[in-house]
Amino acid sequence: MFDGKTALVLGRLLPGEADEAAQLIHRSLDFWYARHLNQPQRFGGDWQPFRIFPELYQGLDPGQALTARNAASGELLGICFQHPRPTHVSVGIVATHPASGGRGVARALLEQVLAFADARRLPIRLVSSLMNLDSFSLYTRLGFVPGMVFQDLQFSPGVLPPPVPPPGIIRTATPADVPAMAALEESMTGILRAHDFAYFVKNEPEIWHTLVLIGRDGKPHGFLGSLQQGGTQMLGPGWMENDADALALISAQLHYHAPGNPVFLVPSRAAKLVAALYQAGARNVELHVAQVRGPSVAPQGIVIPTFLPESG
Repeated sequence: MFDGKTALVLGRLLPGEADEAAQLIHRSLDFWYARHLNQPQRFGGDWQPFRIFPELYQGLDPGQALTARNAASGELLGICFQHPRPTHVSVGIVATHPASGGRGVARALLEQVLAFADARRLPIRLVSSLMNLDSFSLYTRLGFVPGMVFQDLQFSPGVLPPPVPPPGIIRTATPADVPAMAALEESMTGILRAHDFAYFVKNEPEIWHTLVLIGRDGKPHGFLGSLQQGGTQMLGPGWMENDADALALISAQLHYHAPGNPVFLVPSRAAKLVAALYQAGARNVELHVAQVRGPSVAPQGIVIPTFLPESG
């Protein structure tokens, strides 16, 4: 095991190492939630569902999973997923072995991302848990600036918000919608990720469901994706023009996934949206914050991030 003196070897996750990565991610999250939030077994005892992280990113961003290994034993001690995009680089999940905590593994991985982004003169973006002060401190020490706060919301099983009539038509997104979706997000948030939307809509793994809101003018006024893979259910990514559009798209996705109860993030500043979701029975399960290192613009409208993938 890494003792703080043993050298690290930094590299990339290779094909055939998905099981090793999944086991590390599961162990890291399971340990943190049990120790800090008194939620033992929050993620269950099975690590295999966590294969979705390396498998998804091998398809979406091949070769972009960074690893840190014990130089002596070769044991995987840390992993970090980076997502290069035309307008930015996004940092995904950063997981380290519980026994290596506080010994610089996460920082060593993140410094690789910083060097990658700086060489391309791109800002770096991430969404991190406000419950994890260790990671919050690390990110801010590395120059990330906290911005928008998000509430992780979830309905109890069997509880749904009432269907909301949209100001237009909500339908499943098609490949023809991708350029307009990407341009809409870029104009409102300053980020561009058409590659992601094309991947979601193509849906070869058959785990995505993407809805688009078409206004009465025939143009997209919002969109919202969702993921369902085994026991993993989550809404996002998405962007909506206002609270009413957001509520309509969230309601449509939740009814699609019923009787499941996906987790979804909404901006705390969207007071009317949060109030409507509370009224319908949603409850808070965690808090997250968007952070940026480098130039950024204040997003307009309602932004809904997600953890799979964390490319925004």
